[in-house]
Amino acid sequence: MSNRPRRSFTKEFKEQIVQLYLSGKPRCEIIKEYELTPSSFDKWVRQHKTSESFEEKDNRTPEQEELIRLRKENQRLMMENDILKQAALIMGRK
Repeated sequence: MSNRPRRSFTKEFKEQIVQLYLSGKPRCEIIKEYELTPSSFDKWVRQHKTSESFEEKDNRTPEQEELIRLRKENQRLMMENDILKQAALIMGRK
């Protein structure tokens, strides 16, 4: 395992890498030449095929979207519940 610092790539760079691959350049050559991890390369190709987007939000499954929505709703309900508890305490003192 190398201790190479984590690199971040622009959308344009990812797009160019995927286009190189789609135009016929072998996967192993691209990975070696641009010092990419096979998992990153495969992820970019998969994302491009599924949604033509490299944004995580554009590559979520309906289940992942629902989980995010439910977590936000749960957070909101817990906050409202806390507010109501505090209000009840204040009203109880009067």
